[in-house]
Amino acid sequence: MKVVAINGSPRKDGNCTKMLAVLGKVLEAEGIAFEVCQPGAKVHPCLACYHCLDHGTLRCIQDDDGVNEIIEKCIAADGIVLASPVYHGGMSGNMKCVLDRLMLAAGCGDNQLHHKVGAALCTLRRTGGLETYQQLLATMNCMEMLLVTSDYWNAVHGAEKGEAAQDIEGVEVIEKLGRNIAWTLKVIDRAGIEPPETHARTMFNYIR
Repeated sequence: MKVVAINGSPRKDGNCTKMLAVLGKVLEAEGIAFEVCQPGAKVHPCLACYHCLDHGTLRCIQDDDGVNEIIEKCIAADGIVLASPVYHGGMSGNMKCVLDRLMLAAGCGDNQLHHKVGAALCTLRRTGGLETYQQLLATMNCMEMLLVTSDYWNAVHGAEKGEAAQDIEGVEVIEKLGRNIAWTLKVIDRAGIEPPETHARTMFNYIR
């Protein structure tokens, strides 16, 4: 079993990196493989060209910034974790670019993400954590994923690199999240039950 995390922070070794390391340590101790993808700040926004959707490619037509590799890894994974710093009360801009393209290419046509285990976390200096956390969860929610939580909202405080480690309660929340992700994956694996039937949603345009 494997979990892939998308680190939406453009900073190297920032607080998202530190918290994903906490999460990964727990998952690996539970026998779950863990990989972090950090696309950085130079990813392109979605063009709304619908090439991926119209042609069923499961890939974005923009192929020069590493997002297609992230899409492939998410399709192959058993679980996906979305992590973003809070930027002005919401997720980072580059994270939004990645998620728009991931969800359109891999989820809105022949949904490759349904019934995968999903979780989210964010880091922040002061406020906006709940809003960002809900944005990340909502992205997975509409992909028919199985959302895993901890015993509090997964928002860890810290501004400068490494400060999030001082948020003792926040770190414990992420550790519990890791245990819950591992438990959920193992329950699904041991159950050996085929997932429920699914199909593409009927798209409705309000002006038609």
